[in-house]
Amino acid sequence: MKIRQRNSRLKWVLFIIAFALIGYFLYEINKLIVQLRFEEKKKIELWANTISRKSDLVQHTDIFFKQVKEEERKRVEQFIEAHKIILQQPLDKEIDFYFRFVSDNKTIPVIITDEFNNISLSQNISLPKGYNVLVGDLLKEFSVNAPLEYEVFGMKFRLYYTESRVYTDLHNMLLDLSNSLLSEVTENYVFVPAIITDTSRSVVYSSGNVTPDKLIQKNLQNTLANMENYNKPIPITLPDKREVLVFYEDSNLLKMLKYYPIFFILIFVVIAFIAYQFVITVKRSEQNSVWVGMSRETAHQLGTPISSLMAWVEYLKMNPENETYCSEITKDIQRLETITQRFSKIGSNPELRKQDLIPIINNAVNYLRSRSSKKVDFKINIPQDKAIILPLNEHLLEWVLENLCKNAIDAMEGVGEFRIDMIEEHRKIHLDISDTGKGIPKRNQKKVFYPGYSSKQRGWGLGLSLAKRIIEEYHKGKIFVKQSALGKGTTFRITFRKLDR
Repeated sequence: MKIRQRNSRLKWVLFIIAFALIGYFLYEINKLIVQLRFEEKKKIELWANTISRKSDLVQHTDIFFKQVKEEERKRVEQFIEAHKIILQQPLDKEIDFYFRFVSDNKTIPVIITDEFNNISLSQNISLPKGYNVLVGDLLKEFSVNAPLEYEVFGMKFRLYYTESRVYTDLHNMLLDLSNSLLSEVTENYVFVPAIITDTSRSVVYSSGNVTPDKLIQKNLQNTLANMENYNKPIPITLPDKREVLVFYEDSNLLKMLKYYPIFFILIFVVIAFIAYQFVITVKRSEQNSVWVGMSRETAHQLGTPISSLMAWVEYLKMNPENETYCSEITKDIQRLETITQRFSKIGSNPELRKQDLIPIINNAVNYLRSRSSKKVDFKINIPQDKAIILPLNEHLLEWVLENLCKNAIDAMEGVGEFRIDMIEEHRKIHLDISDTGKGIPKRNQKKVFYPGYSSKQRGWGLGLSLAKRIIEEYHKGKIFVKQSALGKGTTFRITFRKLDR
């Protein structure tokens, strides 16, 4: 009992140390994962802020270009006023200022025609030789902005112009920025799944890091709703006035990091379980080796004195007066032979033969009844008129029954009722072995089968562990404490499987 308790305490100490080490390791891993998650989240937030700022930049740039366009139109109008003054003033007037104003226009392409589009003046544009009438592609190019019409002395003029080269280059850059904005949002460096839709959330303009099946119409709304659960969509106004929404969620790496602690815990649990099972298997193997060695050695050691005793009995039988003593001695010698057989069976792979269970129960009970107190009431409720044929080893099963019976008599301290009841089911046979002894505490009802556990002061704790091995490993049955109550008694149940018909 003390050895069992000491081993149990040592086992719990080792378990606590192991789990403390595992807990510390998991704590360190979790700290690392939390840091990685924090950094990944910061990257995503930085990306989202960058998108918002780029959107603002595009909007401000668009406003700036509108202002530039208005300024260029005002310059064109001033150009017309200067041109009108030059045409209307006499040659002797000081008009150098207006000439310089017109000639200083080095950026805005200008073409002045009459009402029939005959070209009278061009500036900042190279016209083909002999090109005197504004027609064709050039007319189309200069008609993007509505021409400005004016009169001088009844003559009608038209001024055609396009944006300056500076404006055009900057505007093209803006368009490139606008076009790249969509691709930068969806093809981002942090691998964030992103979808850009219209404000009705039904038209997808662009997407990135999202599987195609999530973009089909029947799945789109669920996909967007899931993304919205992660982060609020970012509204963006494109230079072409389109209002769009950027939906995005956590990156796959961030999602994976959420489950890494659970993943590592499961790995450690599996490893711990495998290690525990391995230790248990090794321990059982060692125990089996010990049982086999002890059993064979015990059977061997008993063999020599039993043979000697048998010889002495034969010698004593030569005197007729010793006949009564010799009969009793012979019975005990036969009992010792049976015990030797049991030990030899434990130390090897026992042979199971199809035989009747009823006589084996009767033999075991009758042997103990004759050697027990008269105050123990034996009640055996088994069918005596039918055979219960099972694959059994007679010597080992008698050992189990005798062990349970002795334990019951010891628990009742020689006074009480001992019962064996048989319950037959469709594919099973149950033996319920009951006593009216002191009972087994609930916390110990599984421990009674552990090697080394005993409630007796001088017990070895081997009887029930061997009984469990005989029933479960050799006979493929089951033995357990069916019920027990302190002060009222205990019932053990042995279950055998019937033979297949």
